[in-house]
Amino acid sequence: MAVGESHFPIMPRIDGVRLGTAMAGIKKPGRRDLVVIEVAEGASVAGTFTRNAFCAAPVHVAKEHLGQGDAVRYLVINTGNANAGTGETGMRDARASCAALAELAGIAPETVLPFSTGVIGEPLPMDRLVAGLPQALEALGDDQQAWQLAGEGILTTDTRAKGSSRQLELAGATVTINGIAKGSGMICPNMATMLGFVATDAAIDQALLARILRDTVRKSFNSITVDSDTSTNDACMLMATGKGPRLATDEDLAAFGAALQEVLVELAQAIIRDGEGATKFVTLDVQGATSEDEAREVAFTVAHSPLVKTALYASDANWGRILAAVGRARVDDFDVERVTIDLGEVRLVENGGRAAGYTEEAGSTVMAREEIVIRIDLGRGEKGAVIWTSDLSHDYVSINADYRS
Repeated sequence: MAVGESHFPIMPRIDGVRLGTAMAGIKKPGRRDLVVIEVAEGASVAGTFTRNAFCAAPVHVAKEHLGQGDAVRYLVINTGNANAGTGETGMRDARASCAALAELAGIAPETVLPFSTGVIGEPLPMDRLVAGLPQALEALGDDQQAWQLAGEGILTTDTRAKGSSRQLELAGATVTINGIAKGSGMICPNMATMLGFVATDAAIDQALLARILRDTVRKSFNSITVDSDTSTNDACMLMATGKGPRLATDEDLAAFGAALQEVLVELAQAIIRDGEGATKFVTLDVQGATSEDEAREVAFTVAHSPLVKTALYASDANWGRILAAVGRARVDDFDVERVTIDLGEVRLVENGGRAAGYTEEAGSTVMAREEIVIRIDLGRGEKGAVIWTSDLSHDYVSINADYRS
């Protein structure tokens, strides 16, 4: 899929999950900004959350409710307001949103998980949020339209809804995995994506579900960056309704994990393709490291460099910026003579300097592409890592300068 291409996939029905949306006018009128997700009684739910010290009130409450052991029945998500940096008032509002939905659904408030995204530091307009809940509940459905409208309802500066789906045969039955995510700016997750909601009809115990989610998040949502900013509100939730086959064998669980990994990677890459002002989709493939963490350190150092990112935007084959970023990564005992750097099929660096066969014309040809692969081999081990990033354009500055206006 090209950087600017929009596509929302077919999302099969998942028994035990329904989604509903409303236009609550939380920030602006006339747009879907409130989403309710209903999960079947007895479903397993796992989550990963931001590690930002100023994590938002709904993050605190969602983690608190998950930790109480009550079966999760509903998720409530609002956009336009992050309910972050709002102190005790924000905590009361997050709990009140759970209580309001619980009263309408006839369930306990502790079985509701809240999520918010949008402007930080502003009080949540509870009157509008609460007023929109009946509309969202009335709209609950499990068809393609319900999934797509929910995907649209969680967006902020995103230009399009992001979805992914896989089906596979396990334990003698068809297992479905559907996921939606939002994210475009303030993207450098330290646990998950900005907001991601994934559901399956498989039956998987909660502790096992949580482990599978952690494993797959690391090489998907935790392997992307647009601007090196970790949000206060990041959350990724995985719901297993138990309406399909129970997965117990190592083979079935491995196959499920692989399919889930595909869903999360597709969603993570969709966030990069929709990065604020992005014109390039960039893969950083670092190999020859002594550990995966070392490879990720080098990859993220290059991906976070404003000089590298602006050169990518300009299609400028200024390879020295890549070399400099690699060299300042926190790697002990770096031997630059062993490092090779390739831009697509073009060798940039070897033996401590510019490759003998490099030409500016060849480098410029690769830099002009919408999709670029930068391969870095450190020549010091057998480990590697792959992350995805975007360029840094004039539009990124404009979008964020005008964000609150």
